[in-house]
Amino acid sequence: MRPDLRTSFLVVSAIGAGWLAWSGFVLALPLSLAFPVVWSMAKSRKVAALVSGGYFLAASRGLPQGVAAFYGSDLLSGLLLWVTASSAFVFVHTLLWTPAYEWQRAFRYVAAGILVAIPPFGILGWAHPITAAGVLFPGWGWLGLLALATGLAVLATPYRPAAILTLSGLWAWSATSWTPASLPPGWKGVDLEYGASLGRDPSLQRQLYLAKTVLGKTSPHDQVIVLPESALGFWTPTSGWVWQRALKGSDKIVIAGAAVVVDGGYDNVLVAITEEGGKIIYRERMPVPGSMWQPWRGWLGESGGARAHFFDNPIADMVDIRVAPLICYEQLIVWPVLQSLARDPDLIIAVGNGWWTKGTSIVGIQTASAVAWARLFGKPLVTSFNR
Repeated sequence: MRPDLRTSFLVVSAIGAGWLAWSGFVLALPLSLAFPVVWSMAKSRKVAALVSGGYFLAASRGLPQGVAAFYGSDLLSGLLLWVTASSAFVFVHTLLWTPAYEWQRAFRYVAAGILVAIPPFGILGWAHPITAAGVLFPGWGWLGLLALATGLAVLATPYRPAAILTLSGLWAWSATSWTPASLPPGWKGVDLEYGASLGRDPSLQRQLYLAKTVLGKTSPHDQVIVLPESALGFWTPTSGWVWQRALKGSDKIVIAGAAVVVDGGYDNVLVAITEEGGKIIYRERMPVPGSMWQPWRGWLGESGGARAHFFDNPIADMVDIRVAPLICYEQLIVWPVLQSLARDPDLIIAVGNGWWTKGTSIVGIQTASAVAWARLFGKPLVTSFNR
């Protein structure tokens, strides 16, 4: 094959893998395993960069439209952030590409995979193929993670046909026997369709209406009700009083997203509320870079933006149950999930406020990722999103 045709084929294949794997369907995630194949077939560092960029940009294709909607700006700002978001993934895979063949290239690919899974590069580590472990090895836990990591390494070597055949067989078996992540008894995730107004209307009337609406959707058997990110807006004594009053005479618990003002900015949190009061049970480890987490503000002596708690509070303890909380962006990257699952939680809670992603696959990707991780470790999953 002519060099220019070969390059075009590899780049188109990478784009196709990113587009199809990250379309919001959990069973499509194994298509991301095509990336190490085409990356390892690159004949130069330049081609490796093109392949990496094509894969990541296709996987995160909803960003330009979503960013423009979030900021109420034109598409150009979204395009700039889209390209910026790809920089870490492309840089790592370009830097670690090597002309050496066989196992040297496999080791380089594994090293790149580790780097884009953990900070600092992992802060922008979307679309990681390791997420597909939940589809290929459901219930295997850490052993399944190790098995797929080994498979990814082999896919970057000339022995890839054996790996492709094996992984394809596992994929077919999983697809025919697939069951969704289970919902724990007594738990209910409530999806909302409040659009951009969720969390931005501070009025007492909004909180009263929200409480009445949400509790009206529950049954006597629902003991814990989970609401989306930002559902409560800023957490204040007034909003707490509204929900306490709504829960009066009930043994129900409401877990909802909120924001708490702190020195220099705010924390994106989950609050657990009963008729006796409310308390913060989780502070987000990795808010969305750029739109929420803005560390440069502190460097410039300015305030504002969400704080990142990185490796703090991976588990929320709720009396006799241990919860792994994942707020929005944390569902798209690897390290918050693995940090929480290393503590062996009883269940996973995945919440988000995706009004700005309308018309894109971002919320679908978040849900698919959460389902894959829950299935890999055999954990019940509760989800709640606002659209």
